Amino acid sequence: MNETLQIVIFVVLAIAVLGSLAVVLLKGRRTPPGLYTSQRDDDDTPGLRAHGSTSTDLLDRPSGTDAGTDSVPDVVVPDDLSGLDQSTATVPLDTPDTVQGRLARLRARLVRSNNALGKGLLALLSRDRIDEDVWDEVEETLLMADLGTEPSMELVDALRERVKVAGSRDPAEVTAMLREELIKLVDPTMDRSLATLRHADRPAIVLVVGVNGVGKTTTVGKLARVLVAEDKDVLLGAADTFRAAAAEQLATWGERVGVATVRSDVDGADPASVAYEAVKAGIDQEVDVVLIDTAGRLQNKVGLMDQLGKLKRVIEKQGTVDEVLLVLDATTGQNGLNQAKVFSEVVNITGIVLTKLDGTAKGGIVVAIQRSLGVPVKLVGIGEGADDLAPFDAESFVDALLT
Repeated sequence: MNETLQIVIFVVLAIAVLGSLAVVLLKGRRTPPGLYTSQRDDDDTPGLRAHGSTSTDLLDRPSGTDAGTDSVPDVVVPDDLSGLDQSTATVPLDTPDTVQGRLARLRARLVRSNNALGKGLLALLSRDRIDEDVWDEVEETLLMADLGTEPSMELVDALRERVKVAGSRDPAEVTAMLREELIKLVDPTMDRSLATLRHADRPAIVLVVGVNGVGKTTTVGKLARVLVAEDKDVLLGAADTFRAAAAEQLATWGERVGVATVRSDVDGADPASVAYEAVKAGIDQEVDVVLIDTAGRLQNKVGLMDQLGKLKRVIEKQGTVDEVLLVLDATTGQNGLNQAKVFSEVVNITGIVLTKLDGTAKGGIVVAIQRSLGVPVKLVGIGEGADDLAPFDAESFVDALLT
């Protein structure tokens, strides 16, 4: 009996000891609080990480924690977004000036800086005695202003006849005569409107061409601002893929006025492909105008014809190009005329954009280019300001020269 009792007591003690050990072990192996917010799935099994599984019930140990440390740092999860910066990283949009505001500023700048031609002529024609020497000086002044030989002779002959008939030396009368003759040469009858009206099924397509260094990409950006100010939806196409910074520069202009830019991520991509995708995107997005910037790195006439010819053909698979604007630097004089002639042989130029028409430019280039190509100057830019581009107006231009 005693032996049996001893065995029972021994078994009970053994069970008690094993039970205590089990409790201790269970307390020592516990999932950190807060790791699981719902009932655990079957694959949330402790210890699998050591066997190659990505599932684990342990938080990754932060850097700097000792390998033997079992403690887990507190993790604070905010229950709202009150402490987060919710501002966007978008570029603030510019507000383009109105057409009237741009015209007024450009006229004022012309009056201040580019009136040497008008003042020089007025000084000559206001002399007490106007003889052949004076008329020779008048013609020389016109030629130096890049007016061109034929237009200069026409203006001198017309003024000589009018002054002789009037027999007057009054500065006001002479100014009026000169103004009328200059306006005739600039030709206010030419159509200077831009073909930027959307078609029924597609946007207007504007192709901008010109050599490097004339401010072509900048002009595209400024023109986008002009069109945005007229409440038009615009899309830019960065088809100048040879100049590394051209696409980025154009995209920056677009961001400033909320206009998207279609460009390639590949250096030296096919310009025609970029132009095609830009027009396609413009049709899909139902924009009003697609402006396409083209490359200016054209080493010879053959390269020019090949590139622009292909680009224009590819674009016109989706729609006719409505406007081809040739950007020229007004300070280049006769060199600009030569560029204009080459471009006109390759693409059908519909309008001229004269840039850098500031104090160093010669206003007569307006007449020379129009006479040479039979194409109107449609836009004029003075300075580097974002809004320093406006429609060209013959009378306003002449008035600024003579002020």
